[in-house]
Amino acid sequence: MFLESVLLACLIAFPLILKLIFPFFWTDFLYHIELLRILIKFVSRSRRRPPFLALDRFLEQVKTRPNKTFIVFENKPYSFKDADKESNKIANALRAVSVLRSGDPVVLFMLNEPAFIFCWLALAKLGCACALLNTSIRARSLISNFRCCRGAKVLIASAELQAAVEEVCEDLQQDDVMIFIMSEELRSSSSSSRVKSLSVLESSDSDVPQSYRANVSFTSPAVYIYTSGTTGLPKAAVINQTRLLAALAVLASNGVTERDVIYVTLPLYHTAGFLIGFLGSVETGSTIILRHKFSASRFWDECRLYNVTVIQYIGEVLRYLCNTPEKRDDKEHGVRLAIGNGLRADVWRKFLNRFGNIEVREFYASTEGNVGFVNYAGQIGAVGRVSYLHRKLFPYSLIQYDTERDEPVRDSKGLCVEVPKGQTGLLVSKITEIAPFVGYAENEHQTEKKRLRDVFKSGDVYFNSGDLLKIDRDNFIYFQDRVGDTFRWKGENVATTEVSDIIGFLDFVEEVNVYGVKVPGHEGRIGMAAVKIRDGMEFERTKMFNHVRNFLPAYAQPRFIRIQSCMEVTRTFKQIKLKLVEDGFNPTVTSDSMYFLCENEKTYVSITPFIYQQILTGSIKL
Repeated sequence: MFLESVLLACLIAFPLILKLIFPFFWTDFLYHIELLRILIKFVSRSRRRPPFLALDRFLEQVKTRPNKTFIVFENKPYSFKDADKESNKIANALRAVSVLRSGDPVVLFMLNEPAFIFCWLALAKLGCACALLNTSIRARSLISNFRCCRGAKVLIASAELQAAVEEVCEDLQQDDVMIFIMSEELRSSSSSSRVKSLSVLESSDSDVPQSYRANVSFTSPAVYIYTSGTTGLPKAAVINQTRLLAALAVLASNGVTERDVIYVTLPLYHTAGFLIGFLGSVETGSTIILRHKFSASRFWDECRLYNVTVIQYIGEVLRYLCNTPEKRDDKEHGVRLAIGNGLRADVWRKFLNRFGNIEVREFYASTEGNVGFVNYAGQIGAVGRVSYLHRKLFPYSLIQYDTERDEPVRDSKGLCVEVPKGQTGLLVSKITEIAPFVGYAENEHQTEKKRLRDVFKSGDVYFNSGDLLKIDRDNFIYFQDRVGDTFRWKGENVATTEVSDIIGFLDFVEEVNVYGVKVPGHEGRIGMAAVKIRDGMEFERTKMFNHVRNFLPAYAQPRFIRIQSCMEVTRTFKQIKLKLVEDGFNPTVTSDSMYFLCENEKTYVSITPFIYQQILTGSIKL
């Protein structure tokens, strides 16, 4: 009897002792169980014939819960059945007015609205891939991004973007592109016969025959999502059908169910908005509250109005919420889960203290990458945690990186060197059948630049993330910084090469070096350009202001300009950014003239010590 009592006491005490010695044991155990469940479901779906695609999961939801609210936009609800019928109308209308064939890429230039989702579903039913354009781009950037998706002959745009499309109509005509505006009639008489309204009022809502997508396989491109990456101009990352199938699991694996209501304010042309917000809801059968764009002032009121339980974020979103005036009802809401990335530790703490006990699931991923992490343990500041099973499925390492030479460190054998725990290293992930790297559309040169060869043995190939991370002694993973020519501002990756090219068109500019600088109280880095003026010319501040406003989206416009007499370069003629980044926009550290983009005066104004202090204290908003 005594022995039985001792054994019983040991069994009761064992979990508690285990938690004391290994505090994350049960958290890790449950995560591995969930990971196995996801893997089994994925493998099961990938073996189905004909191929089971993300679209098929949507059609399952239409069949099992046809009247369940799928999308709410500006107080108007759409059920799964509504979405199915609306997408059928668009698909049938496109069949009647275009020569689309299965496999053809189609470019979507659309704002956050139900029609965006309906269009994607329609094109998926026709067996077509979709390129999702950033709606902030204009002029040359729009044309450049469109042509990334070679072979596209159809562009579908929101009614609000008709003017932007007509600006580049002549260029698109050269490529024999048909342009459709999602409206029953054009807002004004179009300058081109190729700009047409896509009317669906008279279109049939009958089902699109499955034969139209019969040739779509798991390796077929499904979506092209644009990323600046770390190697220059925007590129169209190829997201194939297998990747979409895997993306279905993201929300479900974080505990989201059909009972949840998800507030989607992030752009649907982004990976987060499309793959997680939209497709995650397709998998779970949850309801999307879709917003035209993010509004900090209306955020919590709408969460209460629509009984939101899950929110998406990028780091800036939660900071904006924390910066709104405090209210007595800040903690009176039904939000239980926030999922996203780029959340700074101090903002994380402030968010929880102010808005209550919300579970934050910070993750790390990239649009084109083949590995991702999720902070399932809730460790503030971390983007993930080392998991034995995860690392076996997706082999990754942190390797030593020389930031001055902008390349990985190699040993005497020419192989990369893994960093020890606690040190920062470049994240690389082995390219395998289960963790492929598909690359960029029609851009093998840029695709190859993201492949890192001979990493740990001759002949192996890894994906170069371009990100510096660190693993601490407790096995938590932390994002540190980005390498290469990209910085992040307002939740957007900014390619310095693209910004340099745009500024370089100005006649008084001889040379330009673009980089990002830190500003206290802000996430990421804000754009700054060091400019060398041509001999005999001067810096035309208003002309520069108008030029960047016309040709660059707001997040890419350099807020600071530094005029230099010469550009410092390395022995291999690479522009040196490190010292410029360290100097920032402080006018007292250099004799170079510095300027600030002033919205009120619509020009660049000189940065004085007084203006510098106003920016630091937040008196001048960025």
